[in-house]
Amino acid sequence: MNHFLFRMADFLSRPPGFYFVIVAMIVSTALVPFGLTNVVTYALSVLAILITGVVLIQGYRDTAAIHAKLDEIIVSMRETRNEVVGLEHEQPEHIAAAVQRLEAEADEQGRANRETAL
Repeated sequence: MNHFLFRMADFLSRPPGFYFVIVAMIVSTALVPFGLTNVVTYALSVLAILITGVVLIQGYRDTAAIHAKLDEIIVSMRETRNEVVGLEHEQPEHIAAAVQRLEAEADEQGRANRETAL
């Protein structure tokens, strides 16, 4: 099922898929004068849900790719700590605690750098 959804999202996020949606909307609108308002409403509702799904799937893919790239950078740098790799899979409380800890460390390093610059 995931493969099908990813392929559908990929198709609909490209120009041919967009044209398909436009044609479906035009055909649905053309059916209104023939008393098929319920069919048109249903079709447009399904298209709206489908487009929302495409946006969510594409956002998931983009976010997952960005995390993989950031994890690669973290792992490749010898002086970094690898404990933040995979942090996106943790519970929100754990993520918030890690962010607070990292921000506090960054503030300390910033102060130390300013003091050495003076």
